Amino acid sequence: MPAAEEGLQTVSKWVADSPALKHILDSPVFTFEEKTAILTELSHRKGFSSILGEFLSQLIRKNRMSLLTEISESFTILAQQQKGLQQVSVVSGKELTTPERQRLEEKIQHSLHRDVKMMFTTDSTFLAGLKIQIGSRVFDSTLRGRLNSMGALLAKG
Repeated sequence: MPAAEEGLQTVSKWVADSPALKHILDSPVFTFEEKTAILTELSHRKGFSSILGEFLSQLIRKNRMSLLTEISESFTILAQQQKGLQQVSVVSGKELTTPERQRLEEKIQHSLHRDVKMMFTTDSTFLAGLKIQIGSRVFDSTLRGRLNSMGALLAKG
């Protein structure tokens, strides 16, 4: 599974980083065979399995290459879950220090009773607090989130 995960991520990055490749794959001017030949050659040079090539051919055939990034991300999440890892996304207003990140990771691992893969990002619109997403659950302790909750409670009466 690591090879498939790496292959999907690499091809997804190629498409995202190369406007020319993206144009070729999206364009109706190029035939299915031409698109498949290009991706097969690139995959072959990188040493990816033939199964990945067949999968990419199916995406081209079904006109679904525009979904490659989402497919790659979903596959990575499923592969991590299979390994016992839980994907956790943390958004903060400012960059968290390494000790803060480590403490947060330890607390989340302890509460989930499993290993986690943390992804940290910043959002300058956050004045204070964190927004943590674990799977489909979102824990919003940002100032904006708290104010929205208070507003909803006041609106209920």
